[in-house]
Amino acid sequence: KNKKYIKNQLPEAVVLPMFPGVHRWRRNAFLLTLISFIKKPDAIIGRSVLATKLALILKKNNRIKKVIYDGRGAITAEWKEYQVVANAGLLASIFESEKEVVLTSDFRIAVSEKLLAYWKREFNYESNNHVVIPCTLNKIYEDVVISPDKIKKARSLMGLQLEDIVFIYSGSVAGWQSFNLLYDFIKPLLLTNKNIKLIFLADKDDNISKIENEFKGRVFCYHVKPIEVPGYLLAADFGLLIRENTITNQVASPVKFAEYLSCGLPVIISEKLGDYSDFVVKNNCGYLLNKFQIEPINKSTIHKTAIDNFTKNNFLNSYSELVTFINND
Repeated sequence: KNKKYIKNQLPEAVVLPMFPGVHRWRRNAFLLTLISFIKKPDAIIGRSVLATKLALILKKNNRIKKVIYDGRGAITAEWKEYQVVANAGLLASIFESEKEVVLTSDFRIAVSEKLLAYWKREFNYESNNHVVIPCTLNKIYEDVVISPDKIKKARSLMGLQLEDIVFIYSGSVAGWQSFNLLYDFIKPLLLTNKNIKLIFLADKDDNISKIENEFKGRVFCYHVKPIEVPGYLLAADFGLLIRENTITNQVASPVKFAEYLSCGLPVIISEKLGDYSDFVVKNNCGYLLNKFQIEPINKSTIHKTAIDNFTKNNFLNSYSELVTFINND
């Protein structure tokens, strides 16, 4: 399924099966080496630690010249804080593996300034061979139009009333998304204000079912296609981005932040969430969780903040720096 999706987006892509079991990751080096004989790449960009380790093996064997580490987070912390991997051997070695790819890759992409700070703190990273490129907006969010008529239509399609105050959560409700914190925040509001509604754009699970049953007719869950999400976000008043204070979240770059803003939603955000908690305060585009108040912020202004900061065009210089590095001998 994933191969078909990738090939539809990029027909010339080569999609390889991974050797079963993440603990057997080294065995993928053989297949990757065979492909390198055919394709003769000069560089490999490895997304996260193990992919970059494979690339470093090929470089050591003189199959490629350059390795770029695409750092998506604090991997050691993520594995241990959220039990991403159960294999004891991998858990014991992940710190040294992450340190190796950060320090020995030829170039690096980081999703946040906070991730760079993590590298410097944990691994004594001192190089300047990096760019920071956060999760950016897809075209459908760039094309969102904020207008009273569109907002009214979106609310009408969802059966929302003019006086309703609508909070929305878009994305996974997996363990690291801190559902309990969200529940503790929204429950008092639901109890004290009958006009408040809560919408989940997610796969329904037991947590969502519980709050749906607790506040019948005021909490809703919709499973929608990605292309439909902006239409639902337009109907809301506030976007929820509430996560616990872990290292994983301190360096994160949740794309939902930019998506909320692009649809004109003030973001209610936890403290120390990537670069974005400070961004909210600096740009007046939402509220820190402990300072929230039901006061709307101009939706058109918030949309402009998203376009001015999170479209791919805003990072053309960073992409160009990366491409220039790859192309230079």
